[in-house]
Amino acid sequence: MLRPRIPTNPLPTGIVTGTARSDVPAVPHQPPAPAPTAPARPTVQLTPGAVIAVIGCGTAVVLVVGAVLVSMLLAVAVTAASLAISALVVRSLVASQNHR
Repeated sequence: MLRPRIPTNPLPTGIVTGTARSDVPAVPHQPPAPAPTAPARPTVQLTPGAVIAVIGCGTAVVLVVGAVLVSMLLAVAVTAASLAISALVVRSLVASQNHR
C-alpha cells in the first residue's frame, strides 16, 4: 500500500494556547427570526377547464408517440422484408449460375 511521505494531517508540535482579548465586547446572541408560514391553500389551483386541457394534451402526446413508434415498427418490418427478398434473389442467381 502506498503511504504519503508528508503527513496529510500533521499534529501540533508544541503547546497551543489561546489568547483572551478583553478589549472586544461580547455580542449578545439573538434568536433567529421565525420562518414564514406556508399558505393554507395549494400553490397550483386547477380549474375544471385546465384539467380537461391537461387531459387533452396528455392524450395528444400519447397518440403522437404511439404513431411514431408504430411507423418505426413498420419501417423496420418493410426493411427486413426487402432484405429477405433480396437475399432470396441473390441466392437463386448464384444457384442458377452453379448449375450451368
